[in-house]
Amino acid sequence: MSNLKTPFRYDYVGSFLRPAKLKKARADYEAGTISAEQLKSVEDECIIQLVNKIKELGYHVITDGEFRRSTWHLDFMWGFEGIEHQKTVEGNTTFDAEAAMIDDTYMTGKISVKNHPFVEHFKFIKALEDENTVAKQTIPSPGQFYAYFTGAQLLNTTLEIYGSEEAFAEDVIKAYGEFVQEIYAAGCRNLQFDDCVWGGMVDAKMAVALTGRTGQRLEDYKKLLLELNNQVVAQAPEDLVINTHVCRGNYHSTFFSSGAYDSVADLLFGEENVNAYYLEYDDKRSGGFAPLAKVSGDKKVVLGLITTKTPELENKEKVIARIHEAAKYVPLDRLYLSPQCGFASCEIGNKLTEEEQWAKLKLVKEIADEVWSDR
Repeated sequence: MSNLKTPFRYDYVGSFLRPAKLKKARADYEAGTISAEQLKSVEDECIIQLVNKIKELGYHVITDGEFRRSTWHLDFMWGFEGIEHQKTVEGNTTFDAEAAMIDDTYMTGKISVKNHPFVEHFKFIKALEDENTVAKQTIPSPGQFYAYFTGAQLLNTTLEIYGSEEAFAEDVIKAYGEFVQEIYAAGCRNLQFDDCVWGGMVDAKMAVALTGRTGQRLEDYKKLLLELNNQVVAQAPEDLVINTHVCRGNYHSTFFSSGAYDSVADLLFGEENVNAYYLEYDDKRSGGFAPLAKVSGDKKVVLGLITTKTPELENKEKVIARIHEAAKYVPLDRLYLSPQCGFASCEIGNKLTEEEQWAKLKLVKEIADEVWSDR
């Protein structure tokens, strides 16, 4: 078992563009022309090719690229008892005026988890580790799961099943705790909570629209989300590294929300008990670095200064200058570099080619090697 721990000086969030072969296989499976076993065979082949490429580029963390998923978060939810889904007709979330054609997902009963499919998925990627690489698993944060089913659209259904938000929160903590134990037993030592809730909360109007809450009710809701995440972290094995990625939406090169980290910095950076933050900082929508002064203790910050939304390569010197600007608030030895988000948070992917994707990763490593050459 690899003992390497995330993050690394040059790193990435997790998802990659789906190869054409994989997209075709998934379409064929949905059309009923190939079996689940045949689809898995194609997934396995594409994941092995992805891992080989990541290793070739010199990276130390490997993922399955989320190649077995349709979306970064919903597939995980579908692995829970009490959660169902169906194809959307008109799209269910708007990303910068583009409707996301991702499955409608809803609760049909109290949630629980046993033999979650992600555990078997992880075992496959775990077997591809070597002395230079370690596998990490990405999942939506507990707060993200809770917020999805207690937001303005789905809260009433959740209350019909649970009677109270508190009862649902207890089951979220319990189910996540069970999943963490399952994936830990499968060999996972690096877990990442992907979290669009904090990414939505940075936008004041978006926070109200998403949650249906204002004023003190909204502030209490934020504290509850923090508590959910921290309780799951507290229950986890001590040697399990848990990081988080904060996202403002990443669908087909569009975004979901805009806003600086200032309004959430005290809770997110000061009180969330994770090992590291993977943060979006690829454009003006993310604001400045000053909120990083709120990062408490010896927690690490992975600066997402390279965008996955467009193919153009960033100016290396400008990126280096931004790293040193961020170092005014968090010491350089606790800073790391990555793209701002995945390349394909949903299977549709962002608007760039696979070669342009690899060029982005090459640039991240080139910059990191220069900035942290003596570390």
